[in-house]
Amino acid sequence: MADFITTYSKINFTPLEPKAEDIRIEDIAHALSLMCRANGHYSEFYSVGAHSLNCYDEAVARQESERVKLACLLHDASEAYLSDITRPVKKNLDRYIEIEDNLQNAIYEKFVGSPLTTYEIQMVKTIDDAMLYWEFYEFTAIKLGEAEPYVAMTPDFYKGTMKQVETAFLEAFNSIDLSKDKEKVTIKWTLKA
Repeated sequence: MADFITTYSKINFTPLEPKAEDIRIEDIAHALSLMCRANGHYSEFYSVGAHSLNCYDEAVARQESERVKLACLLHDASEAYLSDITRPVKKNLDRYIEIEDNLQNAIYEKFVGSPLTTYEIQMVKTIDDAMLYWEFYEFTAIKLGEAEPYVAMTPDFYKGTMKQVETAFLEAFNSIDLSKDKEKVTIKWTLKA
């Protein structure tokens, strides 16, 4: 039995031992656009790709760094190779979590350039949880808690066809310029000096 999956771009990808050269944004965008959130238990199809775009849009609306925008877009990218597992189950699968973390870190390393900082991890989680709350309410009419989480923009839960989500994902990815973060740091340092 093979220890790899064959991706959309015809790469034999080994999820347990990911290689940077085998991680392709085209594979991630394509797979996430076809993968349904909530294991298909929403009232309508809503993809992991559309969720990732809403997280990215929220990071843009909050004027977060380019790294946070990219991390929000890619925060579920490992699911393109592993699948989406519901939170109540995932938290009980220690080995799966280890595999997912390893793969997700390899994806961040390739595209973001380094592991996320504590702040970046927390911001991605905050935005991800806010989007989950609002998408769950949109597609089930159930609120996940008493307090409504803050959002800086109105999420768009109807981002079009799967192909349109895939295209929008790639466009968002290509719009991110990590060198802008270095410029911000330089400007802040110059202003303080």
